[in-house]
Amino acid sequence: MNESEEKSSWKLLIQLIKETGPPRLLLSIAMVLSLLTTTAGLAIPLLTSKLIDQGSLQSLSGRNIGWIASAFLIQAASGAVSVYLLTRVGQHVISSLRDRLWSKLLVLKVSYYDTHQTGDTVSRMTNDTGVIKNLITEHLVGFITGIISILGTIGVLFFLDWPLTLVMFSIIPLSMLVLIPVGRQMIKISKGIQDETAGFSASLTRVLAEIRLVKAYNAETMEYNRGKKGINKLFALGIREGVIQAILSPLISSIIIVVLVLIIGYGGLRVSSGAMTAGELAAFFIYLFQIIMPITSIASFFTQFQKTMGATEKIMGILSLDVEDLNLGLKEFTIHQPLTLKDLSYGYPSSADPILKSISFSVRPNSVTAIVGPSGSGKTTLFSLLERFYLPDSGEILIGDLSIQDISLRSWRSQIGYVSQESPILAGTIRENICYGVNREISDEELREAAGMAYADIFIQELPDKYDTEVGERGIKLSGGQRQRIAIARALLRKPNILMLDEATSSLDSKSEIVVQDALENLMKGRTTIVIAHRLSTVIDADQIVFLEKGRVTGKGTHSELMQTHELYREFASRQFRVPDKE
Repeated sequence: MNESEEKSSWKLLIQLIKETGPPRLLLSIAMVLSLLTTTAGLAIPLLTSKLIDQGSLQSLSGRNIGWIASAFLIQAASGAVSVYLLTRVGQHVISSLRDRLWSKLLVLKVSYYDTHQTGDTVSRMTNDTGVIKNLITEHLVGFITGIISILGTIGVLFFLDWPLTLVMFSIIPLSMLVLIPVGRQMIKISKGIQDETAGFSASLTRVLAEIRLVKAYNAETMEYNRGKKGINKLFALGIREGVIQAILSPLISSIIIVVLVLIIGYGGLRVSSGAMTAGELAAFFIYLFQIIMPITSIASFFTQFQKTMGATEKIMGILSLDVEDLNLGLKEFTIHQPLTLKDLSYGYPSSADPILKSISFSVRPNSVTAIVGPSGSGKTTLFSLLERFYLPDSGEILIGDLSIQDISLRSWRSQIGYVSQESPILAGTIRENICYGVNREISDEELREAAGMAYADIFIQELPDKYDTEVGERGIKLSGGQRQRIAIARALLRKPNILMLDEATSSLDSKSEIVVQDALENLMKGRTTIVIAHRLSTVIDADQIVFLEKGRVTGKGTHSELMQTHELYREFASRQFRVPDKE
């Protein structure tokens, strides 16, 4: 890290801390107490030197002992309070930082999560904030008090005997010639460890989240070998870090021994010549140890600071990203109007060609529109645009004559109920999953009504803890049909005006499909419904079927109309219904 990069890193860290709004009053009190601690600590060797120089029992008067005892008490009391206050300030900074980062992660655009592994993002929230926490709460306190102590001690040393002080500090420039290059190597290794730890964490999260897939495909050995590579890289970096520390520790010890030899040798000459007293030389030794301890703290601070720089840059990178403004736009609007897609086009940043190309069709209120077509034709992407997870590259979506971009995201999404093929179920109870996202108190009667309409109440009542039954991570304790019915109950409780179904029965067995299909019919009553359908049998009675092919609408109409006018739709129907093609 060159000088300009180091200054930039300092500014970045200070900016990050300022943005958390640290309590300045507590910080000011802590700094004043730190000065008092240092002043009391500096007074103790001077008082001790007088006792040595007087060299008689009369010097051990109650007054002198009282002064020394008072200095010790002041140093201990003010030091303890200042450390507590600085730690409290540090904890406030980290708490505020985590709060900012968590609130930011929740409103980042979906496109961020398309390109970043979940484990890597979790590492920002836990590991990186932990690194900054260690710097502020553990090392910053020692750094601040250490700087104050060293500056005060150096001033007193020059006052006691400036020639001996100059001799003592002459070793520092020579030490820097070795310490600086070693320190730079430590910076590189620290950043490497941090990056490798984040990558290893992301890999662990990926594998453990899909552990059943790993076991089902006998992939334990493959994943072990992948993980072993990460462990070996961390091991190698740890060894390199150990080598650097092995160089630094004896080097620092040698410097301390050299300084002691200089003080003893040259100090002894100064005492014998009468230039300084024995008490002053003794005070010199005490002050030397008062410098060594803070220097150790400062060295630890700079080591931790180098680790913190990478974490700071990554956290600031997340905090600077664009977010979804959930409240920008109209809060109230008329929902019972046609939903119109007008010349809608969209392509993912990583794709060479657009996924959707000039899509246009209209959905009447309280009607059912089915989206069908081959895999990869853009059906799910179309749903993502309706949910406003992405912005279209061109064209617009209208509700009546109003663009949905002019409606606040919170208001728009509150009108939508979405049930997918594998609706997400969170770890927790059935009650928590059904009530998820509903920002009001839900009565037991409302809960049972929604579950009843979703045909979920049937199996819930058979469970030991009923609605308080824990479902496990991602609902693993429930069957596919049970998870779908809970998802439908969740949508019913939300009371949406627009319903989006991504073939909610395609992955179910025939018995579960019948029950879920009945639940969906309850959910669809009186709502504008858009369905992604792979099985035409589920949408044969839809008011409108839109056929997507390679991102384009190639047909619109009812089932009977498309059977007569659309060749590929006829082919789809022939395969599924086993009827001959119509001429």
